[in-house]
Amino acid sequence: MPEKATIQRARRDKRAGKSASTQAGEFVREEMEHVREGNHGARSSKQAIAIGLPKARRAGVELPAPKKGQASERTRRSAERALRHPRTKPSKKRATSVRSALRREGRSAASSTALSRQSHRAARRRGTESLKAAARKAVRTKGRAGRVAAARKAAQTRKK
Repeated sequence: MPEKATIQRARRDKRAGKSASTQAGEFVREEMEHVREGNHGARSSKQAIAIGLPKARRAGVELPAPKKGQASERTRRSAERALRHPRTKPSKKRATSVRSALRREGRSAASSTALSRQSHRAARRRGTESLKAAARKAVRTKGRAGRVAAARKAAQTRKK
């Protein structure tokens, strides 16, 4: 079950008119926190992200299921089911066995290095046009204060 604060943040994103993937990002963020806190581990950053997305779907975020060929048939069917029947809990037995398997995994999947590497790879897969479009949209929608904050953040990473 996702934490109440996570659901509230996702709803706030929805009210602000943000995309479904942004809303789902709150659940992924929660998952990363769980790995960092040591509640459980993950084999990779991708796995940690993949744990957060179905949680988002079950919590009512209208995140579309992956297209054919993007994920396994089983994953796709599971995502479609979560969209059709949100707010359903997995069986107790399944949840327990999944949790005990995840507890045996490492904790480095949620490190800043691992997440940086994962986001860089994802961005490269999307291609340069997509990245430029995202930057242009950010300029349009951030506003002055947002742009200043982003520039400051970018400068911070270059200082090191």
